[in-house]
Amino acid sequence: MPFSPENRKGTLSGIIFVAIFAAAATFIAQLGPVKALGLSPLVIGIVMGIFYANTLHNQTPAAWQGGITFSAKKILRFAIVLYGFRLTFQEIVAVGMDGFLVSLIMLTSTLILGSWLGHKIFGMEKDTSILTASGAAVCGAAAVLATEPVLKSEEYKAAIAVSMVVLFGTISMFLYPVLYTGLIENATGFLHMTAREFGIYVGGTIHEVAQVVAVPASVPGSPKEMADAAVIVKMTRVIMIAPMLIVLGLYLAWEAKKAGGESGGKMKIVIPWFAVYFIMVAGFNSLHLLPENLVNLINQVDTFLLTMAMTALGMGTIFSKFKGLGLAPLYTALSMFLWLVIGGFIVTKFIVEVL
Repeated sequence: MPFSPENRKGTLSGIIFVAIFAAAATFIAQLGPVKALGLSPLVIGIVMGIFYANTLHNQTPAAWQGGITFSAKKILRFAIVLYGFRLTFQEIVAVGMDGFLVSLIMLTSTLILGSWLGHKIFGMEKDTSILTASGAAVCGAAAVLATEPVLKSEEYKAAIAVSMVVLFGTISMFLYPVLYTGLIENATGFLHMTAREFGIYVGGTIHEVAQVVAVPASVPGSPKEMADAAVIVKMTRVIMIAPMLIVLGLYLAWEAKKAGGESGGKMKIVIPWFAVYFIMVAGFNSLHLLPENLVNLINQVDTFLLTMAMTALGMGTIFSKFKGLGLAPLYTALSMFLWLVIGGFIVTKFIVEVL
């Protein structure tokens, strides 16, 4: 037990060690050039964690590992629950049925396509395929973090998924403004979408929340409705983490039952309760019972806790474990990226024009 009398000191030391890394990642994320790239503390935290894992890992006391594992598992679940304070049900209603349908279709199709391509076509291990797909389908690194406990996968698999999210999410952040405005000033661009349509398209297809915020801000003279639609559709995808994880848990339980069907045992259903609590917190936040400054403070604390969790995951990522993967993660992520950009445009235009 991590907090048993004999392990308590080492566990607390490990947690503090992770927190120091997370604080450094938070500081770096606020620096001008880094902030301009839209890199969140979560991404910086995992990079720092990976650097530590492959350089100084053997120089720290083994007793601290309990605190690092606690940060990657328990603190992670608590941070995902608090993530509900970033959402309200009213925001989902405000974006309209077209925004909701775009979110639902893109999330579902990307998750299924990415999981299938990664495992069946490119020969990647199933957990890594699902983690990579969840990051592209929902909300980047935070979705990978939320999915990892349901799969009970190893840390390095989450790190692979996050690296793919960072790569193609960053490409999207620079590509989408060009697609909308064109390569030269005052051009009409390639998409021929209204501001609201483009906002829905951005929110429904780009990986990270920070990247979604950055894209409308990069469009010269972009109207407020573009940014509003992008952020609300994106947050609609975020709140779908909970039902996605519950369905994933049920699917994995059914799959395990099917694989062991000959034994005649009962199907063990694993419900990710932290996802249920996440919905409950979002529902509570929808009542607006807490003052806005307190909610903002909770969100800041939550971002730090998520950074701690991401850093701890990075600390469990040893490059030697990557051997044998080859280019499969890159091919999988590239396939999903093309679907998000091209398929997302088709889905958005069809849904918006039909409704």
